[in-house]
Amino acid sequence: MKMKLIKYTTRIIATYLGVMGLPVQIRAQQAAQDSSVTDSIQLVQVAFRKENKQDLMGEVRSVNIAKLMDKNYSTYSLDNLDAFTSGFNGNIWGMSDYLVLVDGFPRDADNVLPTEIEEISVLKGVNAVALYGSRAAKGVVYITTKRGKVGEQKINIRTNAGIHAPVQYPEYLGSAEYMTLYNEARRNDGLTDLYSPETIYQHAAGANPYRYPNVDYYSSDFLRRYYNRYDATAEISGGGERAQYYTNFGFWSAGSLLNFGEAKKHNSSNRFNVRGNIDMKLNDIIKLNVDAAASFYTQQGVNTDYWGAAATGRPNRFAPLIPINMLEPDDVNSWVFVNNSNFLIDGKYLLGGSQLDQRNAFADVYAGGNSEYSNRQFLFNTGLDFDLKNVLEGLSFHTALAIDYQSNYTQSYNNNYAIYQATWNNYAGTDLISHLTRYGDDQISGVQNISGSAYRQTVALNGRLNYRRSFAEKHHVSAMLLANAFQIGLSEEYHKHSNANLGLQLGYRYANRYYADFSAALPHSAKLPKGNRRAISPTLSLSWRLSEEPFMQASVFNDLRLTASGGILNTDLDIESFYLYKGYYTYNEAAWYSWADGELVHTFDRFRGDNPNMGYPQRREVSLSIDGGLYNNLVTFNASYFYNRMNGLLVQPTTLYPMYFMSYWPVYSDLPYVNFNSDERTGIDFAINVNKHLGNTFVSLGATAMYFDSKATQRDELYEFSYQNRTNRPLDALWGLQSDGFYRDQADIDSSPLSTFGEVAPGDIKYIDQNGDGTIDDRDEVYLGKAGWSGSPFSLGINLTAKWKNITFFAIASGRFGAYAMRNSSYFWVDGEDKYSAIVRDRWTPETQATATYPRLTTGNSDNNFRNSDFWMYSTNRFDLTRVQISYDLPKNILGKGIVRELGAYINGSNLLTFAKEKDILLLNIGTAPQTRFFNVGLKALF
Repeated sequence: MKMKLIKYTTRIIATYLGVMGLPVQIRAQQAAQDSSVTDSIQLVQVAFRKENKQDLMGEVRSVNIAKLMDKNYSTYSLDNLDAFTSGFNGNIWGMSDYLVLVDGFPRDADNVLPTEIEEISVLKGVNAVALYGSRAAKGVVYITTKRGKVGEQKINIRTNAGIHAPVQYPEYLGSAEYMTLYNEARRNDGLTDLYSPETIYQHAAGANPYRYPNVDYYSSDFLRRYYNRYDATAEISGGGERAQYYTNFGFWSAGSLLNFGEAKKHNSSNRFNVRGNIDMKLNDIIKLNVDAAASFYTQQGVNTDYWGAAATGRPNRFAPLIPINMLEPDDVNSWVFVNNSNFLIDGKYLLGGSQLDQRNAFADVYAGGNSEYSNRQFLFNTGLDFDLKNVLEGLSFHTALAIDYQSNYTQSYNNNYAIYQATWNNYAGTDLISHLTRYGDDQISGVQNISGSAYRQTVALNGRLNYRRSFAEKHHVSAMLLANAFQIGLSEEYHKHSNANLGLQLGYRYANRYYADFSAALPHSAKLPKGNRRAISPTLSLSWRLSEEPFMQASVFNDLRLTASGGILNTDLDIESFYLYKGYYTYNEAAWYSWADGELVHTFDRFRGDNPNMGYPQRREVSLSIDGGLYNNLVTFNASYFYNRMNGLLVQPTTLYPMYFMSYWPVYSDLPYVNFNSDERTGIDFAINVNKHLGNTFVSLGATAMYFDSKATQRDELYEFSYQNRTNRPLDALWGLQSDGFYRDQADIDSSPLSTFGEVAPGDIKYIDQNGDGTIDDRDEVYLGKAGWSGSPFSLGINLTAKWKNITFFAIASGRFGAYAMRNSSYFWVDGEDKYSAIVRDRWTPETQATATYPRLTTGNSDNNFRNSDFWMYSTNRFDLTRVQISYDLPKNILGKGIVRELGAYINGSNLLTFAKEKDILLLNIGTAPQTRFFNVGLKALF
C-alpha cells in the first residue's frame, strides 16, 4: 500500500510540473519506467546470483520476457531475442554451442514457453560465464521462469487462435513442358527424343489426367490454403510472507497443410505442459524452493516424407489414383482386383503407381498407415538457502539439485498396399482401361510397432558459499566459493556428457563508482589424459562509473560506465569425442579380400597416435564496453568491443610429422591429435533505446546491432598455391571455382583449359584456371565469400512501441547482411532423371546463348556444372518485418471492482514482409514444409 501511495503521489507531482512547464526531469523518469524491456529490470540474473542492473559486470544483457509478452505474443522462448539484446544473433559473438540454462540447469530452450518465462539473460564475456565451467565457454543464455510473489492470489488466462499460411511454394514444370525439355536434354546428349509430340500434347490438353497425368504436389487437391494453431495458458500465483507459489498450465495444438487420405485425421501436433514452484521460509535461517515441470508432446503423421517427394516426383510418371469407372466392364481380372482391394479410395479409385513407383508418397498417405511420435519431459529441482549471519554477517550457503528425464519414441501402424498400373485403349474417342497390372499386396497387420526409442537423463548439483557485505556505505564486497556439476546421459552413448568445476568469485565496489570482479573456475574433463584434466580459468572485470565523478555532475549523462574484461577459459567443447589422446587400433573396420577367392582377411590397423600431453583448447578474450543513460534515461545505450581467440584446437597435423607417419593404402596413421589450430573473432555490438512521452502517447524505439569478423589464424595445411590457404580466411569461408561464362562452341572448348570434372559441351560452365596449369580441378578453387554459419557478419534488430491510452502498437524488424550461400539444392542442380524446376527455363541453347542464365540440360551427370562456384552464389542480405501486434486493454474503470481485474485483446502477424534482392530464394524451402506467415488473435485476462 505504501509503495502504491508513493507511486501515485509521484505521478500527481509529475503532472503538476508538466502543467507548470517544468516537465524535463519527472517526465523523463516516467518515460524510463515505461521504456523498453531491456531497461526495466532492476535485478538481473548472472552466474549463480542476481545483481542490480546498474552493477552488472562482464558483458551481461537481459530481457524482461514477462513484460514483453504484454505487447509481443510469441510461441518460442528465444524468439526475436536479437532485437532486444546486443551481441546475440542466434549465436553469441559469432560462437556456436552456447549453453542454455533454465533456472540454473542445462535444459532445452524449446521446452519452456514464453508464458512461463520471467527473464532471459545473455552472458557474453568470459568474466560472465567463467563460473559455469567448461561447457559455458561459448556463452550462456539463462532463462529464469516465473515465481510466486507475496500478495493475494492472481489468475492469468491467455488464449490464442491463429493460422499459418504458406509464404511461397517451389515452382516446377508441368508434364508437357517437362517432357519437351527432357527431349531437349536427350538431344544435347546425342540421343533421340523419348516423348512423341502426340504424347506431349495429350499431357498438355489434360482431357484425361489419369492416362496423361500432370501431377502438381502443391495443388489444392492435396494441400490446404492454411492450417490452424490454438493455445491456452492458465497461471495461478500468490502467497504470503512464509510461502509463495506459482503454477502454469498450457496447451497448444497445430494442424497440417496435407489435406487428403490419412493426413486429414493423422497429421497434427499438440503439447500439454504444467510447471509449478513453491518458495518457503522454513525459519529465520532456512529457505526452501521446490520446482517441477512436465511436458507431453505428441505429433501424429503419415508414414511418408511428402515434402521430400514433392521435390523429386516428376509430374508425368503416374496418376495417384485410378478411377474404377473407366475400367472395361468385361475386364474380369481387373474387377477382381477392385472387389478384393482393402484400399478402395472413396469407393471410386484404386491406388496408382508404376513398376518403378510401387511405393509412392500419395499411396503412402492414402494407405501406408500412420505414426505417432511422443516426447515426454519431466523436470525437478530443489534448493536450500541458509542464512549464516549468526556465524558471520553477510554469509550464506546455497545448494540446488536437479533431476530431469526425457524419453521419446514412435508408435506406428505400417501397412503394405498394392498399386496398379493401367493399360489404356481408346474406343470411338473414349479412353478406357483394358487391363490393370498389380504390384504388391494389401496387408493391414493391425500390429503397433515401436521404434526410435531414446532417453536423456540429466543430473545437476551445485553448492556455493556466499559472502556479501557493505562497510561504511561505500565499500561493498562479495565473495563466492562454489562447486558445480551436471551430467547428461543419452541412450546408446556409453560416455555421459559432463561438466564439473570449482569456482571462485571475488568482487569489490567502492561508492558505486569503481568496480572489480575476479571470477575463476577449475574445470575437470574426462576427455583429456590424466594429469591434464584440470586447469585454472581466470577472468577479471574492471569498471568505472564516470557519472559519479564530480566533473560529470553537470553533464547530460545520468549514468555512464566504462568496463574492461578479460581472461582465459579452458574448455572441452571442441574436443569431439573421448580418448582422442590415446592411439586407436581397429579390427572390425579393417577387412580385405585375399588372393584366395571369397576369403576375407582381417587386420589390425592403426588410426591415430598417442598424445599424453593433450590439453584444453582455450578461449582467450579481452572486451571493452560502455553503458550509459542520457537525460534521466530518456536515452539509454550500451556498446561493446570484443576480441577472442580459440587456441589449441585439436587436429591430426600432417605438416608436423614425417610423411611415413600415415598412408592411404593400406589405411594407416600414427598421427596424434595435438593442440594446434586457432581461431579468432573480433567485433562490436551496441544497443540504444529512446523513450518519449508525446502528449497522451508514449513512444519507445530500440535498436541493436552487431558486426563481427572471424579468421582462422592457424591451420594445419600444406597447399601447393597460397590462394588456397585457409589460414587468415574467415571461419565460415565459402570455397569454389570462379566461372567465366558458358562454353560457346566446340572451338571454345578446345581452346580452353581442360576440365577434369567430366566431359563438357557447349552450354556448360567455363571456369578460370587460377594456377595456369591448363586444367580445371580442385586446385583452382578460391575464396568466394562468408557463409554466415554462425550468423551474418552484420545483424540488426529494431523494436518499436507506441502507446496511446489503452491501445499499444508494437513492431519488430531485423536485418542480416554480408553473407552468401550456394544455390545447390535439387531445385537448382538438375540433371539426369531429376524433376525440372522453373529455373531451367533460362537454360542455355544455341539460340539463347546471349541471354541464358542456366547451363544446358543433360540426362547425364553434370559434375562440371554442379559444384561450388560463384555462378551459384547468391547474397543472403535481407531485412524483415518480423512481427506487428496491436493490443487493446479495457479501461479499469469499466471493469470496476468485479472478478475480472484486467481484460485485453490483441492481433498480431509474424514473418510478414521480406526485403531482399534474392527474396525468392530466401523464402523458398525445398524438400521440407514451406515457410509460413502466422496471423493470430488473442485474449488475456487477470482475475
